[in-house]
Amino acid sequence: MVDVDESNVDKDIDVSTANTMRERSDESRLKLWMLLKANRLVVTGVLALVFFVVFVIGVSVLPPPLVPQLNSSDTIDTIFTGMIGAIITGVTIVVTISQLVLSQENGPLGDQRRRMEDSMDFRDYTEELVGAPSPADPSAFLRNIIDVCQDRAEAVRDGFDDIEGDQLRWEVDQFTQSVIGNSEEVREQLDGATFGDFDVTFAALNFNYGWKIFQVERLLNDHEEDLGKPENDLLNELKTALSMFGPAREHVKTLYFEWALTSLSQLIIYVSIPALAVAGIMTVIGEAGTFPGSTLGIENIALLLGASLTVTVLPFFLLVSYISRVVTLAKRTLAIEPLILRDSQR
Repeated sequence: MVDVDESNVDKDIDVSTANTMRERSDESRLKLWMLLKANRLVVTGVLALVFFVVFVIGVSVLPPPLVPQLNSSDTIDTIFTGMIGAIITGVTIVVTISQLVLSQENGPLGDQRRRMEDSMDFRDYTEELVGAPSPADPSAFLRNIIDVCQDRAEAVRDGFDDIEGDQLRWEVDQFTQSVIGNSEEVREQLDGATFGDFDVTFAALNFNYGWKIFQVERLLNDHEEDLGKPENDLLNELKTALSMFGPAREHVKTLYFEWALTSLSQLIIYVSIPALAVAGIMTVIGEAGTFPGSTLGIENIALLLGASLTVTVLPFFLLVSYISRVVTLAKRTLAIEPLILRDSQR
């Protein structure tokens, strides 16, 4: 800890900030969990359950003439004939869009070679930065860069112990504490994280590198007269390490987008088969009087139609669960450079 006379310090300057995405977003923990952290199949199941419950309750509490209408073969045939067309059209569109996105990975040999060269150049530069070969595992790759950021933040903190100026030393102390604390938190989240289940990407979102780069630039500019060459070098080395995290995170995010879209296409194709089967069966057997009686006070026809409709709309619920995560992630990572796009951070 730097020994500072805080009576001479202007504490109105924002040096540290909320680091994790939860703190920066100013949104409820439940909302962020549903949009990002929760397993997509769990979210799909929750949506399906809510739909089933709402449908059954809705048709049960509406005026009595509604239940006889549900028992009409014309009503059932109309509902599920439309669902068959919607399923086929929706699945075709989703799979086509996914393939268009993934087609960006395809190209002639020259493009693939340049792509490989760019990737290897980045890995070589990262190897120089961390002083060791770049790991093949995405979580370890990001963790190595964060380790360098923390080491260089500690070097900045220690290198400014003898600097003159209480204001500068206080700002450096607050800033480096923020970097070190954020690095330790994200490193713990990355430890043991697996790429395919979103843990790696989610942890990367919690490292607020953009604000940290801005703070380094501000310190270099606002205290230019107080900084010597050693202090300038320490801050610029930290800025370099922080800047390396940006493209590394974007690369991991891009890979996750492609992974998620591929998984979405596969799951929608798998689910669409039973959905079509159920819709087809319902158009055939939906005759009046076929499903009389009630269970637990609820008409059997309402339960049957609710369950059948829930199965037929599962492809749509899968689409909602995956795309909600993708668009939320894209919205929160629009700027790779130090630009603050959220009101909660201004």
